[in-house]
Amino acid sequence: MISTLFHSHLFLLILIGMILWILATVQAQGNVSVGDFLSANDRNMTWQSPSGDFAFGFYPIQGEKDRFLLAIWYAKIPERTIVWYANRKSPATDRDSKVELTSTGHLMLKDPKDKELWRSESLTKDSQVSHAAMLDTGNFVIASNNSANIWESFKYPTDTILPTQELDVDGYLLSALDETCYNKGKYQLRFHEGSLILNQIDMFTGKPYNNYLSFETGSRLIFNKSGHIQIQNSTGSPRNLAPENAVPKPDSNYYRATLDFYGVFTLYSYPRNPSGGEKWSVLWFRPRDICRSFVDSTATLGNGPCGYNSICELINDRRPNCTCPPGFSFLDENNPYTGCKQDYTSYPGDCNPDGSTNGEDRFEFKPMSFADFPFSDYGILKPATELECRQSCLLDCSCAVAILQDPTVSPDGNGTCWKKKLPLSNGRFDRDVIDRTALFKVPKSNTSRTNQATPNPSNENQNQVILILSVLLGTSAVFNFCFLVAISLIFFCLYQRRLQYLDAIPSRRDLETHLRSFTYKDLEQATNIFKEELGRGAFGTVYKGELPSSYGNYVAVKKLEKFAQEGEKEFKTEVKVIGQTHHKNLVRLLGYCDEGEHRLLIYEFMQNGSLAGFLFGVLRPSWQRRLQIASGIAKGLTYLHEECNTQIIHCDIKPQNILLDDSFTAKISDFGLSKLLISNNTRTLTGIRGTKGYVAPEWFRNTPVTVKVDVYSFGVMLLEIICCRRCVEVEKEEATILTEWAFECYREGIVEKLVENDEEARSDVVKVEMLLKVAIWCVQENPFMRPSMRTVTMMLDGAVQVPTPPCPFLVDPMI
Repeated sequence: MISTLFHSHLFLLILIGMILWILATVQAQGNVSVGDFLSANDRNMTWQSPSGDFAFGFYPIQGEKDRFLLAIWYAKIPERTIVWYANRKSPATDRDSKVELTSTGHLMLKDPKDKELWRSESLTKDSQVSHAAMLDTGNFVIASNNSANIWESFKYPTDTILPTQELDVDGYLLSALDETCYNKGKYQLRFHEGSLILNQIDMFTGKPYNNYLSFETGSRLIFNKSGHIQIQNSTGSPRNLAPENAVPKPDSNYYRATLDFYGVFTLYSYPRNPSGGEKWSVLWFRPRDICRSFVDSTATLGNGPCGYNSICELINDRRPNCTCPPGFSFLDENNPYTGCKQDYTSYPGDCNPDGSTNGEDRFEFKPMSFADFPFSDYGILKPATELECRQSCLLDCSCAVAILQDPTVSPDGNGTCWKKKLPLSNGRFDRDVIDRTALFKVPKSNTSRTNQATPNPSNENQNQVILILSVLLGTSAVFNFCFLVAISLIFFCLYQRRLQYLDAIPSRRDLETHLRSFTYKDLEQATNIFKEELGRGAFGTVYKGELPSSYGNYVAVKKLEKFAQEGEKEFKTEVKVIGQTHHKNLVRLLGYCDEGEHRLLIYEFMQNGSLAGFLFGVLRPSWQRRLQIASGIAKGLTYLHEECNTQIIHCDIKPQNILLDDSFTAKISDFGLSKLLISNNTRTLTGIRGTKGYVAPEWFRNTPVTVKVDVYSFGVMLLEIICCRRCVEVEKEEATILTEWAFECYREGIVEKLVENDEEARSDVVKVEMLLKVAIWCVQENPFMRPSMRTVTMMLDGAVQVPTPPCPFLVDPMI
């Protein structure tokens, strides 16, 4: 009896609950009456459209407990995407908040203390409210007794526009701040001066910057019910904007167009009857490259999609990836779009009154290829070598990064250095920009200010302990002996560990060449997948790499791009020859890679770049250093021609192939590679090896070449060292060809004209004339008239007298 009564009551309670749920559902999907309200406490209670496609209510904010948005969202799909939300100044609200349809025709949002947070605006005046409703279009409306809309969400869009919605000349879309924060963002879609544009806004004042994309002229944006986005022009005719190559299917798909938080206007679709695992598909978006849009447009103000001091790179076709450059870190680790801050904090003593850096030895440069900040320039050097660019930025307290344009790929053949200061704006990473490298000035890792601060008490205590122990040990010969043994064991263990570390490098010592053999994978890791390019030449491309300290930390990895196809034996033979050369004026070969189709050579890294950058930059090198460099090159060539086991003819002597180490010692590079080079891989005529201006005449006469081709090239380069100008300069009408002009000056007795702007050289005119005579002997058209490099070395060192040279040309060009 009791059991039967209990079950009857239980059934009655369930039935009543179902009835109430059905009534609530009917209310939720019907009209909203005056006085009806929703509470954030009851998240299951919403006002739904008749079809159930859209819901109006409190939407929980991801990652924020008991925080909600008063919003409209897609209700039938698992990915319940928000299309509108209220109170954009401060959209998040607490659990006990509620929204009510008032008798005055307003939606009113209040917090738990009954304080008004937001209310809907009225489109009409003196209208009596009838009801409100969530429509199947996604539009929430408040209707009056005469069926006019007092308010509708379509007239106050946030970041999204839906089919049947229009955006007129006074309307706009404003992006959210980021994926999880719904406050006002920094991008705007609006009409301006008759055009639909995208622009960034100032986050503090809301004022717009210049547009970064302009669509078409018009006065109304229409998202029609068929799923096409159109622009209505001045004549009232609509023109399809999107999608371009797809036909919308509104019966089987939902559509929305959203101004994403990173500034891209995107048209999305989603199946109405998902089978599981679907996501919003992108049908169309603009701009195509948000990172590049700010650079290619008039939008020079603002901080770009990634914020200040950051670098933007396009990923997944439309969404930017934001990274911080060397010496910087994210302002907010959880949001990479907020920008980056400098890790190093400057101090008043870092800068001198004249703006120069105090203690520039505390800084170094971290290079990054393909990076640029187009709108942060405050200084420019042109022409400029890498050394000059680094030095200028290093000494300038305002300089945070310098952008160097590679002179070898510059249209005019001159390098350019742009100096940038903080904040850096609109940074981008573009692998198509191959001619620029960003040099970021950062403090050296071993110059931390904490190490330069007041003495650490613990260090003082340690010193005292060591002193006491030393005294105690000194009192006993036995203890001293034990102490020495312990120290020896420690050093022995450290040495063994170092050997193990070097042996752990996945490479081997080739017994035939006495060089270390590397795998291609090793060199990919060492060069960060061949990221930082040092230069290009006839033999291939050179990249900067990093290996363990036994190699001097940095190395230069030359990737031979076109080598002779005689196979591994020919390659190893030449590498063996190069590996057996040892001279202070030759770049040292450290190892090689001979794997499949890959042929690479690993050289020691030269800190001060090439002689070309040193000679032809803005600042003229000192005369004495130039003399030292000329002598060093001559000694290196003497070794190649006469002193090493196998005679080596370089075939391409020029300033670009002379590298300078940290003490400006000249070292010849690319020697011994001529046999590896395919015959047509040259910069002049087929079959001729060398570079225009430095090529000996016998190359053109189809006669056998000897070491004298290097002597000729050295003579041309010696003239460049004397004059600090290139051997061929089109802009100098009176002295286009350096060899001809130099001989004319010698014959006319006006040697000082060669160094007319060089006071140091003019004061040593006897030495200038001696070098000029050596150069003229070297560039004789008849190779038998040219001296050997050993004789040239002795002439330069003053060991033998330089005789008067004859005219170097078989036909005197001056007659």
